[in-house]
Amino acid sequence: MAKAQYDRDEILDKAVDLFWSNGFSGSSMQQVVEATGLKPGSIYFSFGNKEALFTEAVEKYARDGIARIRETLDNAPSVGEGLCLHLERFVREASEDGYRSCFLVKTQLETAGLADGLHECAAAKLREIEALFQSYLEREYDEELSRDRAASIMLHIFGMRVYGYRRNAAERMRRALREGLSWLPWTDIQ
Repeated sequence: MAKAQYDRDEILDKAVDLFWSNGFSGSSMQQVVEATGLKPGSIYFSFGNKEALFTEAVEKYARDGIARIRETLDNAPSVGEGLCLHLERFVREASEDGYRSCFLVKTQLETAGLADGLHECAAAKLREIEALFQSYLEREYDEELSRDRAASIMLHIFGMRVYGYRRNAAERMRRALREGLSWLPWTDIQ
């Protein structure tokens, strides 16, 4: 059997970019071929089909995002300050040219109501992120409060990722975060 002549993570990053821009349904196999630089046979041999490539791309995106969350929270002076820094990153991203929402949120919205595994894949990764927030919050709060606060953070993130499409909304987003998540230590975060 021939050895793959490409970097799998690089191909997955290219697939994430394509699917993030066009969605699953809006990305043809020809576009996948063009975006990844792989021949159709290599794509089918390595990933199975477009759905399997998409699923693996979602999983890689989530892994990378979870690693960023862990790095931010592990290096912050407190869990609360780490959460503030993480949320502020989303505010800054929304202010950048070429802003795109969250690939997981977009996938969940695009695939809602479809009877396939794509929606569940994205939903499972979002639940994993919520559970990660809860596990960090449990370092400072009891389980029930941590669960409620993790859900609140996720609701705010979902809203931010959509609200971020509004032009010049950074300051308004910051004020809304401070209002809605007033239990976080927002001082000097920006």
